[in-house]
Amino acid sequence: MSDLPADRPAAGVSGPSPEMLEALRERLKERIYAAITMLAVVVGLAQNPHTRHATAALYVTCTAVGLWLATLVADAQAHRVVHQRLPDRREVQHFLFVSSPLLGSAAGPLVMVGLSAAGVLGLETALWVAVGVDVASLAAWGYTGGRRMGGGLLVSALAGLVDAAIGLGVVTVKLVAGH
Repeated sequence: MSDLPADRPAAGVSGPSPEMLEALRERLKERIYAAITMLAVVVGLAQNPHTRHATAALYVTCTAVGLWLATLVADAQAHRVVHQRLPDRREVQHFLFVSSPLLGSAAGPLVMVGLSAAGVLGLETALWVAVGVDVASLAAWGYTGGRRMGGGLLVSALAGLVDAAIGLGVVTVKLVAGH
């Protein structure tokens, strides 16, 4: 949750620029989209009794890299259409900064697959733990977002529950469609 700036800057220090706040907003949006997408992939892997460690790691990695590359291509194309020119170096750096959480969406599932490969727990269990962690992270983002917007504990908890419900909705759809 380090993508969010501190509530208040230190005395005598100005807060993040409007451009930085916008980049952080875009970055958080990408992180949430990636978590939801990865959730669907990991549920699919957990449901398949033939999934192996290498296959799970490959699918998780390819999903994250594919999302990242698709986002970069879409950003570059949209930029070119709107501005009628290729992005400059600063704009490319912005695209990379904003889209990098897409790659991070693979970290949790890959750690769990690695723990399973090391014999700490079974692969199916590891994948379901990764699903639970993703749903919990969505809830945490919702709660944190509610707090950052000035919501009290109840409103923030409700925001966290709504985000968790979205994650659980994805899990439910995958479970129903998978059988």
